[in-house]
Amino acid sequence: MSQPIPLVIVGAGGHGRSVLELVRLSGTHQVVAFLDDQQSPGTDIMGVPVWGSSTLLNELPARGVQAAHVAIGNNRARQALSERVRAAGLTLITLVHPRAFVSPTAVLGPGSAVMALAAIGTEAVLGDGAIANVGAVVDHHAQVGAYGHLGTNTTMAGGTCIGARAWLQAGSAVGYGVRLSDDEILGPGEGRA
Repeated sequence: MSQPIPLVIVGAGGHGRSVLELVRLSGTHQVVAFLDDQQSPGTDIMGVPVWGSSTLLNELPARGVQAAHVAIGNNRARQALSERVRAAGLTLITLVHPRAFVSPTAVLGPGSAVMALAAIGTEAVLGDGAIANVGAVVDHHAQVGAYGHLGTNTTMAGGTCIGARAWLQAGSAVGYGVRLSDDEILGPGEGRA
């Protein structure tokens, strides 16, 4: 069996900690550190040290790390930091929880995250850096734009499309064929038919 690949998670908040658990369960990577602009260097987060702020991205290759995942819920911040990860020459890692379902015909963009019990259907697409949170459903042929964010228990029916950085908050749903524009937000429990 091959050794897990060293990985740094950018963002040590709630989503970052959930991503750490995902990685530990999947076994494909070993999280060696967090980078976080709010935490002090040396802080221990669930047994993983914070090396410092995101200003350290360019130093990661010298520390033996070539891979990073940006685990920040704010769509614009996640996009900006993902661009910095790429500029530092690092690989943006896509992560899938072992208790999620992803169709073999679905496409997941670099840096996307599919959390526990999420389902990504036939020929669905998650753009770069998109998040499908716990229990989210992206049905057949649905498309999530780059850095889109599906909150817990959200539903995208077949053929739906949400734009870049769009956010479906917890429990919201879009009906068949609905399209949401870039940066559009549906509130908790809100539906669009």
